[in-house]
Amino acid sequence: MTYQAPLKDILFTLKTVLGIEKLGELEAFGDFNMELAEAVLTEAGRIATEEIADTNVIGDTVGAQLENGVVRVPAEVKAAYKTLVDGGWMSLPYDPAYGGQGLPVTLDAAVMEIWDSANLALALAPMLTGGAIKAISAHASDELKDLYLPKLIEGTWNGTMNLTESHAGSDVGALRSKAEPAGDGTYRIRGNKIFITYGDHDMTENIIHLVLARLPGAPDGTRGISLFLVPKFLVNSDGSLGKRNDVKVLKIEEKLGIHASPTCVLEFGEDEGAIGWLIGEENKGMAAMFTMMNMERLYVGIEGVGVAERAYQQSVAYASERLQGKPIGKQHAQKDMVPIIEHADVRRMLMTQRAYIEATRSLCLANAMAADLAKHASTQEERAPAKAREELLTPLSKAWSSDVGSLVANLAVQVHGGMGFIEETGVAQYVRDARITEIYEGTNGIQAMDLVTRKLNMGGGSVILDFIGEISDLGKELSGDADLGSLGGQLASVAETSEAVTRWLLESQKEAPQDVLGGATPFLRLMGSLAGGYFLARGASAAQAELAAGGGDEAFLKAKIVTARFYGDNILMPAKGLESAIKSGSDNLFALAPEVLAR
Repeated sequence: MTYQAPLKDILFTLKTVLGIEKLGELEAFGDFNMELAEAVLTEAGRIATEEIADTNVIGDTVGAQLENGVVRVPAEVKAAYKTLVDGGWMSLPYDPAYGGQGLPVTLDAAVMEIWDSANLALALAPMLTGGAIKAISAHASDELKDLYLPKLIEGTWNGTMNLTESHAGSDVGALRSKAEPAGDGTYRIRGNKIFITYGDHDMTENIIHLVLARLPGAPDGTRGISLFLVPKFLVNSDGSLGKRNDVKVLKIEEKLGIHASPTCVLEFGEDEGAIGWLIGEENKGMAAMFTMMNMERLYVGIEGVGVAERAYQQSVAYASERLQGKPIGKQHAQKDMVPIIEHADVRRMLMTQRAYIEATRSLCLANAMAADLAKHASTQEERAPAKAREELLTPLSKAWSSDVGSLVANLAVQVHGGMGFIEETGVAQYVRDARITEIYEGTNGIQAMDLVTRKLNMGGGSVILDFIGEISDLGKELSGDADLGSLGGQLASVAETSEAVTRWLLESQKEAPQDVLGGATPFLRLMGSLAGGYFLARGASAAQAELAAGGGDEAFLKAKIVTARFYGDNILMPAKGLESAIKSGSDNLFALAPEVLAR
């Protein structure tokens, strides 16, 4: 089944729900407008359909291979990556001073959804490179920026993130990799890193590793970690490539999914030591790495949306063609079987997929737009609240959207019935590929912990309470509407519950911190569901106004209203029931001894 980018929906979200055109009023984006956005997205959709989508299955079945110490990706995937580089797609949101196009992150996020749908394993390469660009841009010396950023932004070099070690996963502070000063401004890096996405491959001329390691005498834990730039090939002062650095691929991991993306075990410094350069200050590596990681978390959420969209498209196509059974009440009157899309439970699954996708897409793009405003708004008074909104939405975008990606992919298997369990239909790949997004860049449990600790306390709780109040106000505004009154009432009701549990969490932090952590994951699901309902309600209200004015695509706009109402009944209101799980505390979590759990 051929993927088609959902351009109308993406453009509606950008223009009508989020008002992206106002970014064109900012000095940083003075040439930006909706016409440009539509042109960029239309061309991205064409490339995704014609040149990338067919590589998804090839990448999955062939996978990356380690041959004589060199990692090779399937030729078709390599060609698709070259298409992105040759078209300038890697450079969209980056600084024009280094060859970037200076376009909004919001537009880049929308384009990345399209690449994720077309081939998630391939899209991981530009996504991680983007994180490396951000970390180098924010923390590296001018000399390193001048030498490395142009090629990274161009896409002829890739970037990686090297945090994890076999004994140090989410607990990064336990890492053991070492960095020894060489006396000439460089360092010698030694240690092993695991789970390094695109840690080696043959798609680019060079690979720039960002590596966390410890300097001699560094404090224990995360306070003693520094960040280093370690290229696969050393780079001469004129930008040409020198000798191979002391970085070796030990193996490629055999993974559940994303097989075209080589996940490597790397050894740094087997011989004389891998040559690296310090990024930022000594022992401040985590702060520099989080510049990379925070934006990666948003983009991982977008991966969930991308996989979900493709799974949904295949679900609708299959349900429209698969003949099975007869409509209820017509078994005797109708001789022929009907497509399963005519059956109520299949419709429920398709509407659930659709509603979740539109909600998470809006959430992630709203997160991206907050990031643009946080960096480029005209005044500090405008930038500060945008930054707070960006930080609040990031764990929701990452965790809730990736959870949804897996849920929608699993529903695609269910829509296909027994054929969904057969590899040749292709939907099993979506389940396998989507699963990693719930683990990447800090597991979703870590995102939930971040939400109930750091994000909950921003502004003494005012940031999250103001967001909930904003949602409540819209719900009350819509509650008297003939078409959207029920949705408005639901939005206001769930906002009220969300405010109550937020205040409970704030009050419980000092006396019962374990209870707060015990309720973290259901709280994130509640807030994700509420935020998704908010953006869908905004879209439905705008669609209703457009219909009343007699403009636009009537069928498309009515679908926005119906989808939002379905969401309210089937996703938003059930989320209200998470209150008891949030407030249930931690007693039952720890009531059973480990030996009892191990029965």
